[in-house]
Amino acid sequence: MKLFLISLGLLALAFAGIAIKIWGKKDGKFSGTCASQNSQFNESGEPCGFCGKMPEDCENK
Repeated sequence: MKLFLISLGLLALAFAGIAIKIWGKKDGKFSGTCASQNSQFNESGEPCGFCGKMPEDCENK
């Protein structure tokens, strides 16, 4: 039971951290959320599935 409570507390802390980051950012957006813009993840040069931009057009470099 103790391990469950510790795990639950750590998960709650993680969610609180994400919520604080969203609350603190302008318009509540994360910067660089398109993983497909990362050249290590997108080796084939395909457009982003979220915004449709090509990797070379990424504004978050």
